[in-house]
Amino acid sequence: MQKNVGTVDALLRITFGLAGLAYCAAQSRHRFPLFMALISAMKVAEGITRFCPMLAIFGMKSRAYSNE
Repeated sequence: MQKNVGTVDALLRITFGLAGLAYCAAQSRHRFPLFMALISAMKVAEGITRFCPMLAIFGMKSRAYSNE
């Protein structure tokens, strides 16, 4: 699994993913927050691993990616 997400992009994914999870924890009575929680958790995982499956499918890398 080769990294295809840049550092800035990874930090943004983690930040907004955690914000989404916090929102879902506060709104736990409805069904929509469950779906949003799954999407948010996926974004946190993408930020931590720095790998995005959708970018890999299209053969792309994020613009801020640097060859490390």
